[in-house]
Amino acid sequence: MLSVQGLKKSFGGIKAVDTSSLDVAGGGTVGVIGPNGAGKTTLFNLISGFDKPDNGAIIFDGENIAGKPSAEIARMGLIRTFQLSKALTRLTVVENMMLAPQVQYGERIWNVWLRPREVKQQEEANREKAISLLEFFGLLSKKDDYAGALSGGQKRLLEIARALMAEPKMLLLDEPFSGVNPTLTKKIVEYLKTLREEGMTFLVIEHDMHIIMQLSDFLYVLNKGKVIASGVPEEVRHNERVLDAYLG
Repeated sequence: MLSVQGLKKSFGGIKAVDTSSLDVAGGGTVGVIGPNGAGKTTLFNLISGFDKPDNGAIIFDGENIAGKPSAEIARMGLIRTFQLSKALTRLTVVENMMLAPQVQYGERIWNVWLRPREVKQQEEANREKAISLLEFFGLLSKKDDYAGALSGGQKRLLEIARALMAEPKMLLLDEPFSGVNPTLTKKIVEYLKTLREEGMTFLVIEHDMHIIMQLSDFLYVLNKGKVIASGVPEEVRHNERVLDAYLG
């Protein structure tokens, strides 16, 4: 579903990403790990259109998306979350959810008068989907609370649930367990496994080795912008180059 080929990005002469090859098959979970400063988030920024690469191709669902605007990439079905929560704190949880669907008739003012029935039907369908997702993620009781009142872990759940409102083909998750307590971390892992079983595709950045090992089907290890190792978790766990990168 996703293939990164010869991707390069430099900032002020420093190579942040110099990735020869990275592939993600549909319906699985691929993890990206590496020490601080390895280029993981920059890689996500390039894939999702928040940064433009200097060179290389990013093939998503058969199309080269390298350099395309982030909004266009999102409309194609490649949706990401961020390392820091992007919840709109002064909107309620359900209002956050209702913002996410890609095409909403009510966003065009003339549709309110010309197509009122369709606008209302679509909004009701979106709300039903939002309620269903909030129930799946254990957030239904919080639906009318302000998003700013949620705990860090609940905001993570909201971000993933909101991303699913956009009906993605693939989700990029940037450290989804950062700042989340162990109990909620276990729940998020189970939610992601359930979604994977239903056919969702994930590319996940995570610094917690134990979590990413149990979650991923395949791993890539970045160091100084380069892929220094790849393979199934058990192979990567015992790779000496990976141990050197983490331990020095």
